[in-house]
Amino acid sequence: MMNSITTKLNVDNLIMMALQEDISSEDVTTNAVMREAKKGKVDLICKQDGIIAGLPVFQRVFELLDDTTEVKMYFKDGDEVKNGDLLAEVTGDIRVLLSGERTALNYLQRMSGIATYTKSVSKLLEGSKTKLLDTRKTTPNMRIFEKYAVKAGGGYNHRYNLSDGILIKDNHIGAAGGVANAVKLAKEYAPFVRKIEVEVENLEMLQEALDAGADIIMLDNMSHEDMKKAVEMVAGKAETECSGNITKENIAKIIDIGVDYVSSGALTHSAPILDVSLKNLHSIE
Repeated sequence: MMNSITTKLNVDNLIMMALQEDISSEDVTTNAVMREAKKGKVDLICKQDGIIAGLPVFQRVFELLDDTTEVKMYFKDGDEVKNGDLLAEVTGDIRVLLSGERTALNYLQRMSGIATYTKSVSKLLEGSKTKLLDTRKTTPNMRIFEKYAVKAGGGYNHRYNLSDGILIKDNHIGAAGGVANAVKLAKEYAPFVRKIEVEVENLEMLQEALDAGADIIMLDNMSHEDMKKAVEMVAGKAETECSGNITKENIAKIIDIGVDYVSSGALTHSAPILDVSLKNLHSIE
């Protein structure tokens, strides 16, 4: 995510918006207690065991405020971290360190929490062929960060947005007047390189989707027994995905079904943050 082109095109403006939300005109507290530039250093400390994600975003916050800020990293995204670990040291104008602190930590805590939760869920699928996917149930203006965090935690990304792939859901089917017509219309409209995924809620809809030539079948909120029957019906004619309130607590129940993918909105909408903190700020001049 954080190569230079992607950063400039898709990340910098979002970080700037977050900074502008936190500093509408000035950081009045910092400006009151620190009247002039002074070089300082602060430690990034982990306060909870987990998976770290978002270190380049954390760094970029300070660089956008002052491109002379230096961040020395001791871990990389995807690494397992422990309570008490020194993750990084940030050196620069103390005013920048103070003003950027909350925004930088907000990104890092949120992204690390998602990576940590994703890792804990993906471990439950070890030994099976099923891959863990995220969804579009992300925080507005945070999707690029949250989906990156899923990958850092060992998960995989579903489509990024509505332009990224065809997923015919229940309301699309209702609008088109049925599964068969929805798939027919999608095939007529979409480029041939696009796969067509169809969400089905029962075995009858599944048969319609298969007959219509769907590439991927999403088994949505179906019983365990029906999902097993569905995979047998598909028999390799399409890829399969199951979804519907999949969480850490119940995901192990789908391992024996044999689906190719399982998608979970909980990865991004229900993950708690990972506690990290900036501590020991001091002048070095």
